[in-house]
Amino acid sequence: MVEQFLRTLMRTTDVAVTGLFSPAAITAVGLADLYARLPLRIGLGLGSGVIALSSQDTGSGESGNRDEAISQAVILGALAGVPFAVFGVLFGQWAISILGAESEVVRMGGIYLAIIFVTSPARHVAIVASRSIQGAGDTRTPMYVNVVSNGLNIVGTVVLGLGLGPVPQLQIVGVGIATAVANVLSALALVFALWTSWAPAGFARPRQWTITKQLLQISAPRILEGMSTFVMEFPFNAILLVFGTEVNAAYQIGRRVYQQITAPLSRGYRTGTSIVVGQNLGDGNVDGARYDGWAAALLGLVTVGSLGGLLFLGAEPLVAFFTDDPETRRVAAEFARAYAVAAPFTVLYAVLSGALTSGSDTRTPFVGRVSGMFFGMLGVSYAFGIVLGYGIPALYASIVVYYVWATAYVARGFYRGGWIERTQTMMAERGSSPGKD
Repeated sequence: MVEQFLRTLMRTTDVAVTGLFSPAAITAVGLADLYARLPLRIGLGLGSGVIALSSQDTGSGESGNRDEAISQAVILGALAGVPFAVFGVLFGQWAISILGAESEVVRMGGIYLAIIFVTSPARHVAIVASRSIQGAGDTRTPMYVNVVSNGLNIVGTVVLGLGLGPVPQLQIVGVGIATAVANVLSALALVFALWTSWAPAGFARPRQWTITKQLLQISAPRILEGMSTFVMEFPFNAILLVFGTEVNAAYQIGRRVYQQITAPLSRGYRTGTSIVVGQNLGDGNVDGARYDGWAAALLGLVTVGSLGGLLFLGAEPLVAFFTDDPETRRVAAEFARAYAVAAPFTVLYAVLSGALTSGSDTRTPFVGRVSGMFFGMLGVSYAFGIVLGYGIPALYASIVVYYVWATAYVARGFYRGGWIERTQTMMAERGSSPGKD
């Protein structure tokens, strides 16, 4: 959670600093981040696959299989980042322009996108290496690395973006450079941890195609989930832009406030749940895996649900930190309240998805999230906001409907328990016997 808090704070700092320039700068970063989420989703997808295999084989005592899975995931992550680096340099501004943004937004967003895309291979490696170490039961090493890298990112954003001291004011270029440097530093440090005895896991020469196949089987639905939500965020942002640049900026601010307050806990619970459920399955403790999944869901519901209540009450002063434009601030507060209402469902989705992932089931979260976003977020916002003329309030409602549906779907999948048999079958295929220790 500490790691996720600082990562989220880094992104919050980006929005806060760009907010000092103009609403157009906020929109530029927000639209560029739409594209940046695609390589991020691929990295998270590979991270889901490796944390499942790493936690299961740690529980079963098969460290050789675990280290081989880690090595393969790191290599795949680095290779998968190369096309994004090329795309960002060659087509950054075009990518922003096709969203219908203003010329100044296109210029700033294209520059920012090119800078952060160049380090996509490093970002992938950092995510995969972090999940690998976490799956082995060590969540402190990734935290130490990311505390340093994200701290430097925050400082770099402020200094380079605002031009403090002798440093020239680079504005949005400085924000992008700070993020790029942090991505490279965290990747190098985590690879070093795996290469040495710093982490409980390590590298091994890839030999088994079975591990490669299973890694991709688990990762693929998670990657498709990310790509699908990535694609659907474009029409949603287009709907936002129908109501004006200020409304789009308000959405970015409201979403950022919500993420800063609740996302670190939700993501931390997800990672922790993936570890304990996966290790229980590796040890052959099926009842323990079920119990830990439901217990983590309850813990998340109580804590993140409470934070959602605080966010609902304090939305206006929180969004005022990002903008002084009265209309943008008013709409941003309503978006923050919508996310506050959805907070109990977002954490349940995150925790139960993490449990299913460690149980080698990433298909259920994929279907739940994609269908929820298509029929809930896009369907409600378009049908009620534009066609039926309810306007901006329909956008708020669409966020809640999306997460309610997605949560209900993954809860049903976890309760039915098909993920248990799937894990046992896959462990047998790669020669990892439950409870070997």
